Amino acid sequence: MSTIAYFGPQGTFTEQAARTYARPADSLVPVATVTLALAAVRAGDADLACVPVENSVEGAVSATMDALAVDDPLVAVAEVVLPVRFSVLVRPGLAAADVRTVASHPHALAQVQGWLAEHLGQATQAASNSTASAAVGVAAGDWDAAITAPVAASHYPLDVLATGVADLDGAVTRFLLLRRPGELPPPTGSDRTSIVAVAAAERTGVLAEMLTELALRGINLSRIESRPQKGRLGQYRFYLDFDGHVAEQRVGDALAALHRRCLQLRFLGSYPKAEPGASSVGATPGHTDADYAAAARWLSGVMGGTTG
Repeated sequence: MSTIAYFGPQGTFTEQAARTYARPADSLVPVATVTLALAAVRAGDADLACVPVENSVEGAVSATMDALAVDDPLVAVAEVVLPVRFSVLVRPGLAAADVRTVASHPHALAQVQGWLAEHLGQATQAASNSTASAAVGVAAGDWDAAITAPVAASHYPLDVLATGVADLDGAVTRFLLLRRPGELPPPTGSDRTSIVAVAAAERTGVLAEMLTELALRGINLSRIESRPQKGRLGQYRFYLDFDGHVAEQRVGDALAALHRRCLQLRFLGSYPKAEPGASSVGATPGHTDADYAAAARWLSGVMGGTTG
């Protein structure tokens, strides 16, 4: 049995993601912010934290990015990818024509602007801390309608005005399950590795050097984001996701090379990929574990006085 802290309150997409991963005996605990979910794991109050990391429409979740780069390290052991389709909740008996205010998390509002213009064009929009907190506010009378995850309808005494709402049918959000460092999930052949790196800002071409370490080893980069370091103008952290598992020779070799080049390097995990229909770009010829082993044997022979 595990305790999973998730970005709450009850009724968020993060709860849906946590339930996708959780076993029946696991306990799910909502917390107010991403930072508090990660802090619960760092303090030993929870075994895992489930937090959003990126959305296909709005991009990276900056609160998660920043919180993963500081304090005690945590590592991802799994990811969950959910299609993003919303429900619109109102107090019982309220008709669409009577909705004057509608609230949700800014990322959610950005993904339903077309629907809102067509169906609730008269309503003023308000930002909330999460989609579920918008539902809480509607129940309390603060707003008339909330754009929420469908699971919220099971937690709050509200009517469903509409469901399956989304301007883009293919929108998805990716979530990470994180725990304290320990034994990693074994390689599956379709894995992702995540890191955060701080490079020397004063050296020309430093980002190109970092990416070259991956390219030279035939490693496919699937995502790169930058975030400023707080209080240091011009100094950035780079968040990289790439295909492969740290247990693979090419990936471990690349990480060692990046560690030599970077001012700071934090390993955020190697874990199975979860996108629908996802496949990893495997090791190309010359970059398989067998190739590395053969090269090591050859070098050992040379050093031992034989020719190869």
